[in-house]
This record gives sequence, structure tokens and C-alpha cells, in this order.
Amino acid sequence: MHFHFLDPYHRGDSPLHRADPRVKLVLTLAFIVAVSATPMGTWPVYVLFLALVVAVSVASDLGVAFAMRRGLIAVPFALAALPLLITVPGPPLLEVSLGPWPVTVTTTGATRLLSIVLKSWISVQAGILLVATTSFPDLLAALRALRLPRLLVAIIGLMWRYLAVLADEAGRLVRARAARSGSLTGRGGRSVVWRGQVTGYMVGNLFVRGYERGERIYAAMLARGYDGEARSLPRPPLSLAQWVMLGLGLTLLVGLVVLGYL
Repeated sequence: MHFHFLDPYHRGDSPLHRADPRVKLVLTLAFIVAVSATPMGTWPVYVLFLALVVAVSVASDLGVAFAMRRGLIAVPFALAALPLLITVPGPPLLEVSLGPWPVTVTTTGATRLLSIVLKSWISVQAGILLVATTSFPDLLAALRALRLPRLLVAIIGLMWRYLAVLADEAGRLVRARAARSGSLTGRGGRSVVWRGQVTGYMVGNLFVRGYERGERIYAAMLARGYDGEARSLPRPPLSLAQWVMLGLGLTLLVGLVVLGYL
């Protein structure tokens, strides 16, 4: 069984798809760092960063809304900074009462919270565009080219590939439960507590079966000569055009950060 939903890569022949993965990886990491380094509340600079993401989305032929919609997954995590509304001192924006406790929402806190949400949303969009236009083997090759530790690259590669193994085992367990169920819905007709117990047993069984299958796959890899790193042909050196693209991209990002401090 194939689990294509686990792979965010979208095949295409756009300029972004054809770009060297090393250049895309470096520029994406630099973009995220630049967005993080931009001061709080510099809204015009945030708009410029967003416009840059939109331009890259257009170059990828994935559509303007592709990364925007998927980037919203960062918003719930960014809302962990919600206490900043009342913990950061500043000019009062709103005063509310939570029972006997008066709470003051400050302008500075609201600015920081909104800045964190926007930064997270924009940064996640850049990562989504990277993985949507770069195959996973190319990303691993780019990580190796950037001299990341071999062990770290191997862990990332195995973790990603073993997700399909875990999903396959989970699918088998779900099908087995549905086959043994007395209901057409596959849920059975007993209480919620009973269903919770069955789900707990399935999670434990999934762990054991996934571990055992992973051991079998790893033994097969060792039998085929695996020594901790997937072998691949070395990538050619960057061309002059790619170096120019990398230099212009980094210069633009540095300029946007500097603009935020002016």
C-alpha cells in the first residue's frame, strides 16, 4: 500500500522545482531567520516578506493560496503566546474583569502577539514551499552538501521513511478491527469506555508491531550493505547563475531585516 499523503512533494516543472535544492534550502533557512530577526510591530516589512512568499508561490505554479492555507497550521501553536496580552507592560488597550480579578490588555502585548502570529505564519509558508517543490532525497542530499552530521541526516531520512511503515501497520489494525466488528460502521455498539480500552490496546499493539517490523527492515538494510548513510552520486558544483541567485536572495533578506530597524 502506498501512502502518498505522507509526501508533501508536488511534481512540477516550474522554475522553483528546477532550482538547485542546496540554494533553496539555504535561502529558506535564511528567510526564516530573517523573519525571526525582524523587530516586533514592523508591519510594512512583514508585508514585504509576505509579498516575497507570494512571488515564490507564483514561481512554483502551485497557486498563491497553496502555502497560505497550509501555513495556518502554525496559528494554533503561535497562540501559546496569548498570555503576552496581559503580562507585557505598556499602554492599556482594553480592561476586562475575570471574576474578582481585573485584567488589562496592553497595546505592547497585543503588538507582540500579532507579530508572533504573523511571523510564524509567514515562516511556515516558506518551509511548505520548500518541501512542496523539492523531493525528499534531494533535501537529504542538500543537507549532506551543507556538511550536516551524517548521523543527523540518517536519522531524518529513516524517520521520514519509517512513517509509511507505521501508517501501514495502523491501517492493518484498523481493518482488522472493522472486520471483527458487529456494526456496519466498524465501531461496535458498546460503551465509550470499552471503545477507549480497545483503542488503547490498538496503540500498544501498533507500537510492538511497528518496532518488530522496523527491526526486520533494518536487518534487511544491513544485509544489503547499509552502514548508516544512503549512498548517492555527488552533486555538481553550483553554477555561476546559482551563486548569483543565492547572493541576491541573501542580500535581499539582509536588506529587509535592516529596513525593519530603520
